[in-house]
Amino acid sequence: MEVDLALLADAATIDGSGKLNILGIFDRLTTSSFPTRHPRLSLVLRFAAGLQEVGKHEVGIKLKAPDGKELVRIDGEMNLAPGPSGSGGAILVPHVLNMDGLIFPAAGRYAFDVRVDGEHHVTIPLTVHGPESTAHA
Repeated sequence: MEVDLALLADAATIDGSGKLNILGIFDRLTTSSFPTRHPRLSLVLRFAAGLQEVGKHEVGIKLKAPDGKELVRIDGEMNLAPGPSGSGGAILVPHVLNMDGLIFPAAGRYAFDVRVDGEHHVTIPLTVHGPESTAHA
C-alpha cells in the first residue's frame, strides 16, 4: 500500500461517488502570538493499494513539534474492500481527517507523520511563523 496524495487544506470533503474536493492547500501558517490555536485544518490522504492488499490495515498519524515532541497521535484501522479500481488495477481510498482547534506552542517546522502497518509512508510538513520567526526571516 502507498500514500499517493498527502496534504493540508482549509477544507476537504469526499462526495457520494468518492470524488475528493479540496479547498485551500497550504504548508505554512502565520500567527501574531504563541501558543496559537488554529481553528481547523483538513489532513487529506489518499491510499493506493493493489487487489492483493485487500483487508485490514493499521494507520497511525502523529503530529510532531519542531523539537520532536509528539503533540497529537491518532491510531486507527482501515478495511480495504475490493471495488472500483483506479488506473493500473489499484484501489484508491481517499481519507479526510478534520482537525479542529490544534494548538501550536511555538514557531517552527511541525510534521504530520503517517504510518501504515507500522511502516512510515509520508511526512507532511507545516511551518508555523510568528512574531519572533518573521522578524528574522
